[in-house]
Parts: sequence; structure tokens; C-alpha cells
Amino acid sequence: MTLWRIRATVDDRPGYLSVLTASLALRGVNILTVQVQPTEQGAVDDFLVDAPDTLDEAELVAAVERGRGRDCWVARSEARGLADQPTRVLGLANRLVRDPDATGEALRALLGADSVSWRPASVGVDRGIAGASMALADPAGGSFALRRAAPAFTPAEYARAQALVELAATVVRRAAEQVTLVLPDGAEVAVRPACADDLPGVRELHELCSPRSRHRRYLGGAALPRPDRLRRLLESSRGLTLIASTTATDGAAESVVAMANLLGEGDEAEAALLVRDDWQRRGLGTALLRRLVKHADEAGYAALVLHVQAENAPMLRTLRRLGRPDSTERDGALLTVTVPLTPQRKGSLLTPRG
Repeated sequence: MTLWRIRATVDDRPGYLSVLTASLALRGVNILTVQVQPTEQGAVDDFLVDAPDTLDEAELVAAVERGRGRDCWVARSEARGLADQPTRVLGLANRLVRDPDATGEALRALLGADSVSWRPASVGVDRGIAGASMALADPAGGSFALRRAAPAFTPAEYARAQALVELAATVVRRAAEQVTLVLPDGAEVAVRPACADDLPGVRELHELCSPRSRHRRYLGGAALPRPDRLRRLLESSRGLTLIASTTATDGAAESVVAMANLLGEGDEAEAALLVRDDWQRRGLGTALLRRLVKHADEAGYAALVLHVQAENAPMLRTLRRLGRPDSTERDGALLTVTVPLTPQRKGSLLTPRG
């Protein structure tokens, strides 16, 4: 038996696919997998089949045409074709997370393209598909051009390829936004804007913090925040969340050790910090607060506001280290500290996320 890939267009009408599969079955062809891709011309059916060694390409095409299939394309396949499409796409996505520079190779593997080239943004290109040619927008600038001899690309393939390109651009952008902080004691942490995928790490951060630390952060109690509240912090519609993480020397997954939040409220931005207990008093909170001040400055806010418990001496010391004038109002055990800012340009960094 021999593995083949067959692609054919079939009228999207009841019973037509069964006619095609019956025609293949009469010739001893076993269908292993099938994908259906809707197009304006009909449903494009992509089969991986196991056919008798005695059948050649012409006989397979004839079997498809007798089964009411048209625009038939047939090619030999390999055992790796047995992996289903979602598995292959996830594998390629994992490769891009590790090496976003491999976008071209990933596109070639995903679509079986004969050539993949990148064009600068200055070259005018109509995005989309035209037969066996495809042009994809690169979110980082420019575009990718793909070609193969056959078969023609489908809208579903275009959507998969564009999603893969956007994933690579996201990985590159996230890496560019990340900085490494060297603390006074020599420890290193990576700091970057948070995203929805950070929810498990942020939940673990809260679980590892003492009730006292959580109470100082949220003021209203020491209970663990609900996941939906943490998700809103990570995907604030008008704000920024930074996370600081460290990676174990044995290559284990990163561990989130601090979170810094900035939330826009009119002309003011409210800031808050949560640092894991074993990372407190090491300069991490000060470093994160300075970055929040910089973001708020560049976003055009007039002032930074922090609500601090009067007994929270470590946070008050952190504020003093900023070296900026501030005003403090007291309401019982709660202090509201306002730090004036110098507005620069509105909305440059605090853009909606999610």
C-alpha cells in the first residue's frame, strides 16, 4: 500500500462527499484523514489515503472525477503526513515560540510551499491568495510571499498561515519589551508587560505571598483574589501590568516574583505593587515603581496616586526613594500619596490591552 494526498473540489451538497468516498473505496483506497475547507467554488476536500501499489496517479485522478470531484490534485505522501493538522500546527507554533526567526521555515512546512520570501513594507503587495500564490502581512512590517506549484491555496490555509505569522510577531515583540534588572545583591529578574497567559504564574505569586503582603496590596483583606479579578489586572482596558520573573538554573519554567499595576483614572494613574516575601527588601519594588512612574510620565498623566496603609513602612520607604515631591492625605489607617508628574505625550504607552 502507498500513501497519497488527494485534494479535490466537491459541490457542497448532501451526499456528494459520500459519492466521492464510495468511488475511492471501489478501487481499494482507504481514507485515513480528511479535511474540508469551504471556498466560494465549493468544498475543497483534502484526503490522506492508503492506496494499493497497483494504482498510479492517473487512476486516482480518474476515481476522484468519477466520484464527482473536480480540480483534482494528487501527490505521494510520507508517514509524517499521518499527524493530524492541529498537531502539526501546534508543533510549528511551539517551534516559533522558541525561535521566531524560523517563520519562513514554519510557513514552508505548514503549507508545503516551494518558496517563501519576505518583502519590505515599501513594496506594495495585495494581501491574500491568488491560485498557488499567497501574500501575508507581517505585523512587524513588510510581508511574506509564498508560492507552490500545486494545489491552489485555500482561505483556510491563508488564515492558518496569517495566525502563525502573527504568533511569531507577538513573540518578537514580547522579547523586545522584556528587560533584565540586576538588583543591588546581584540577583537578576526579567521584567516585561503582562498578558493573559501569565494568569497561572500570577495566581501562584499570590499563593506564595504571606497574608500580610496580600493585605498591604489589596487593603481590603488577605484572601486570594478571584481569577476574574486577576485577569482584569492583566488585561486592563486602560493601564499596564508589569511582572518580574526569574528562571531556575536547571531550565525550569519561570517563576513570577512580583507584579506592578498601573491603572488610569482620568488625569491620574493609580499604582500598586506586590512582591513575594522572599524578594522584598532587595530593591525590586523600587525598580518596578520607577518603571511605572516612567510609563505614567510618558503616557501624559498629571499625577501618580498610591493608597498605602500607614503601618506599611517598606512601601513608604520605597516612595521616598523616588526622590520626587509628593502630598499625603490620611483617612484613619489609610494614606493616599499623590506624586505629581510631568505630562509628555498622551497615550503613547498605556494603550488598551486585550
